[in-house]
Amino acid sequence: MTAKNLKATTTLKNGVQMPWFGIGVFKVEEGPELVEAVKTAIKHGYRSIDTAAIYGNEEGVGQGIREGLKEAGIAREDLFVTSKVWNADLGYDSTIAAYEKSLNKLGLEYLDLFLIHWPVEGKYRESWKALETLYKEGRVRAIGVSNFHVHHLEELMKGAEIIPMVNQVEYHPRLTQKELQAFCVEQGIQLEAWSPLMQGQLLDNYVLKEIADKYKKSVAQVILRWDLQNGVVTIPKSTKEHRIVENASVFDFMLTEEDMKRIDGLNQNHRVGPDPDNFDF
Repeated sequence: MTAKNLKATTTLKNGVQMPWFGIGVFKVEEGPELVEAVKTAIKHGYRSIDTAAIYGNEEGVGQGIREGLKEAGIAREDLFVTSKVWNADLGYDSTIAAYEKSLNKLGLEYLDLFLIHWPVEGKYRESWKALETLYKEGRVRAIGVSNFHVHHLEELMKGAEIIPMVNQVEYHPRLTQKELQAFCVEQGIQLEAWSPLMQGQLLDNYVLKEIADKYKKSVAQVILRWDLQNGVVTIPKSTKEHRIVENASVFDFMLTEEDMKRIDGLNQNHRVGPDPDNFDF
């Protein structure tokens, strides 16, 4: 992992540059707090913003992007914006329509990355064809999936013209997903972590606290650094300016191999979100 700063990027399979680090806005409601969080992230150097149709906040994210770009004096092309098609909109035509709707709400002319949010059995392959169409027409810069296990990826790839460029999954020290990551590396699929801090459940872990003390960093910073050193793109959520700044202050230290292994050892295959093989929404 060679990320040296907040603007550092990984190269996706199609050559598109995706920032290693970004901000997520899951469960952040529409309103001034959301707009300010996006603007604050941009002001402090974030260049990747992750949302989804089901979050119900694409309009606020779009407003934050417009105002943030203007205040920072940077171009739209300098940002990497991701959204996702929700389960109810899976299917070829409905996925195309969902993309249009997301663009309209965000007030953007294109997305940098569009993902299938969950692998709904019997539906995701048709949606993938729609994503391939959007990509081939140059309307989205990269396409991928979210919450896909190895067998979902294998099934998708059987009939796909284009292999997913990204797989965004729940990933943190209690759920290290080694087999999935190895498969993604082998296929050239960039793994991305959602809920990297396990919704705050790891912040009191004694092993992580011990490691954090050693580096004079917070537990959150240690976890996010562990993500990056594992070659995993990460998008922690926060609306508070001091946390947005703190989360991104992870480029001035390196975890030793021994500390990386200690963190790996915390794995319990424990999820805070649904299992992609067994979800009901």
